[in-house]
Amino acid sequence: MARYIARRLLWLFVVVFFVSIITFAFAHAVPGGPFSTEKKLPKPILAQLEKKYNLDAPAWQQYLSYMGDILIPRVTGGPVGTSLQEDYLINIPLNANYTLQWMNFGPSYKNQARSVNDIFRENLPVSFELGFYAFLVATIIGLPLGVLAALKQNSAIDYLAMSIAIFGVSVPVIVLGPIFIWLFAVEVNWFLPTGWGSWRQNVLPTIALGVGSSAVIARLTRASLLQVVREDYIRTARAKGLRENVIIVRHALRNSLIPVVTIMGPIFAFLVTGTLVTETIFGVPGMGRYFVTSITNRDYPVIMGTILFFAIIIVLANLVVDLVYAWLDPRIRYT
Repeated sequence: MARYIARRLLWLFVVVFFVSIITFAFAHAVPGGPFSTEKKLPKPILAQLEKKYNLDAPAWQQYLSYMGDILIPRVTGGPVGTSLQEDYLINIPLNANYTLQWMNFGPSYKNQARSVNDIFRENLPVSFELGFYAFLVATIIGLPLGVLAALKQNSAIDYLAMSIAIFGVSVPVIVLGPIFIWLFAVEVNWFLPTGWGSWRQNVLPTIALGVGSSAVIARLTRASLLQVVREDYIRTARAKGLRENVIIVRHALRNSLIPVVTIMGPIFAFLVTGTLVTETIFGVPGMGRYFVTSITNRDYPVIMGTILFFAIIIVLANLVVDLVYAWLDPRIRYT
């Protein structure tokens, strides 16, 4: 297992490498540049800006320079905590005068007073927190709904649970979000309509983002559990006189979760990286809105850094799914 994890982590670097090349190529293929505006800058000023940010160099040199700042650790002098370290995401103090610095994503072209790392520190935790809470909501709602619908197949409970699931899949966040704001923030004033931080601000965007994924989990859980409870070993367990709750929890549910876990990894990655619409509707200061703005502004370092972070999250989520497979089914082993 340890060898398998190490090999997958090595493949992480390969995936990030190819993602970085594709992202860099497409970002630079778009006509215009980060300093292209309706009112054109004088050529001397534009030349100075391009030289300052190394945009006058060939594309391959720009790419190597950018990836070198991210991947190659650098030892810098000076006491820890000076302004120099603020440009780096990872700072490891070596002693009183030197610091090992890594993952420098460079300056933002449109917000020159801040580095990309500063933007990440401020916005990425908010998006990750929103996506994580939404994933918990999706799991807490989806799994019990699916199990309940399967155990009460063709009953009123089953029809109600699946109706809720179909509603969650059919109604997107862009529709559900304003409804939540109108109903729970304006009419009954239970929660706050915008912002992030307090529980009254966090509830509405979290539920709005997690409802759709909970519906997917509920439908797949129901279908998988219905298939498992018809297997021969479940009938054998019943014939031996085991209690129904033991049969469902210990035998049926655990085996039925394998296909559910398969989609949970991509769902988690989607919720963490796909918070744009939710952040826009509820005014959440996350990375989604900033990322779209950076595309419009052709802010290459922000675009590159955000996509690389999201690619790492997706790969790690899939790795966790593979490890959970082995826990759910001991017959699964990775060599």
